[in-house]
Amino acid sequence: MSTATETTVAETAAAVPMSYRFFTASVVRTERLSPSFLRITLTGPDMAGFGFAGDDQRFKLILANGGASVADLLASAGPDWYARYCAMPEDSRPYLRTYTARAFRPEVAELDVDVVLHGIAEDGTPDPHAGPAATWAATAVPGSEVVLLGPDRPGTGRMWGVEWAPPVEADTLFLAGDETAVPAIAGIIENLTGGQRVVAVLEVPGAADFLSLRLPPGVDVRWLARGSRARGELMEPAVHKALTELGIARPASGAEVEDVEDEMVWEVPEAGAHTRCYAWLAGEAGVVKALRRRLVRDLGVDRDSVAFMGYWKVGARG
Repeated sequence: MSTATETTVAETAAAVPMSYRFFTASVVRTERLSPSFLRITLTGPDMAGFGFAGDDQRFKLILANGGASVADLLASAGPDWYARYCAMPEDSRPYLRTYTARAFRPEVAELDVDVVLHGIAEDGTPDPHAGPAATWAATAVPGSEVVLLGPDRPGTGRMWGVEWAPPVEADTLFLAGDETAVPAIAGIIENLTGGQRVVAVLEVPGAADFLSLRLPPGVDVRWLARGSRARGELMEPAVHKALTELGIARPASGAEVEDVEDEMVWEVPEAGAHTRCYAWLAGEAGVVKALRRRLVRDLGVDRDSVAFMGYWKVGARG
């Protein structure tokens, strides 16, 4: 039986809305998973309060720009922090980069982040085209400090940066993405409880980037090694084949699919949609747009069954 005081405390805590805050962390270890993937494990007293949501949860890494500290940004923490961030001089404004929380161990306050090393040689040397996040990751060592922006308590849903939300009745799941979507897709499928037919198509730079995943029964992961081919070239026929096998593809509907700007390649079905199948696509914006168009217009997949997200855009530094 709860006392009146205990009930009041619990009700008060539940009534306080979740918010995002800054977390100071340091690298505890790194692990090269493959030529293209590096796992960085972060920890620190602050991280015990990180609001892990699982699945494809996104958060921000805050990286120094030009050697400048992020102290000024941290000092501006509060509801209007983003306005203050935008007002900072561009040449010293910290970089904000979005990553997926691959795994979190609250008992030891450790967060795993899998980073794609675009523009980084196999010996760890950044080339001039490498972005700030890949450069930071390639040079990170135990003790390296970093700041995160994330939710202040556990939860789930879009407020926590989680887009994976298949209807409860969905018994056929399809996922596709490039290397930038691999951490999210890996987190999603490893957390499935089973009972669904699941196919995931993953395009990565080379066969050495095929990762070992903990797959529940019924999950079929199909890796594609891009090699020297154009980005997405292998993805389209592989997606068509998988959807046909799953019985998702119907005769071409010819439905018009309005185009979207590259900056706006992000659409997720509203919660509560009722469908037996659910598709989740993420990766380079142009490829994701083409795949979505292919699914809805040419393969007759209901647009309310497709979540698609442009994680990045060719030409933008990661």
